[in-house]
Amino acid sequence: MTKDYYAKKLSAARLRKVYEVASPRVRQYLEEEIRFVLDRIEADALVLELGCGYGRVLERLASKTKRIAGIDTSSDSLKMASREGQEPLLLGLMNAAFLGFVEKSFDLVACIQNGISAFKVEPLDLMREAVRVTRPGGRVLFSSYSEKFWPHRLAWFREQARHGLLGEIDEAATGNGVIACKDGFRATTFSADDFRALASNLGITAEIFKVDESSIF
Repeated sequence: MTKDYYAKKLSAARLRKVYEVASPRVRQYLEEEIRFVLDRIEADALVLELGCGYGRVLERLASKTKRIAGIDTSSDSLKMASREGQEPLLLGLMNAAFLGFVEKSFDLVACIQNGISAFKVEPLDLMREAVRVTRPGGRVLFSSYSEKFWPHRLAWFREQARHGLLGEIDEAATGNGVIACKDGFRATTFSADDFRALASNLGITAEIFKVDESSIF
């Protein structure tokens, strides 16, 4: 998948459609991810969301703290977030692996819904940057899909393909946590051991949480 797939093909209104076609089980997964983050935000925390898109999650995080920043690589998605009344501290057109923030800026940095795969940057660089801009004692949250969620995840992506939001699913190349489309789209999965290994390479320890039998944080 090209690095600018989300910026050029799956942004703004098309990205919003991805969530509109989600099944009730997928909507539950999406809700539980947001709830997990909300439960870890202090009332006056300064929060950064990596890959904020059109503001779907920012609005919910802002219900806990008004000190919100969101970055994305799609200018169209960011424009939609701004137009639709989101009022974060900052919306920035930015690569999550090269953040334009000084170190120790945020109390919490969140990269959810498998952004660690979707962003198409080196995962270690992504995690290193998130840690760099987080204050001592703060939290860095990354999530990926649970193996138990695979049937629901695959059905969701097939529905996206059916609506023309993604290319046709390449069934022969899809499986074992990987979803591949014939237009070059490819989404992988990060396991608990993958997260532990990344954290270890940075000299930190990952605390693993399993949420709703759909996510690993």
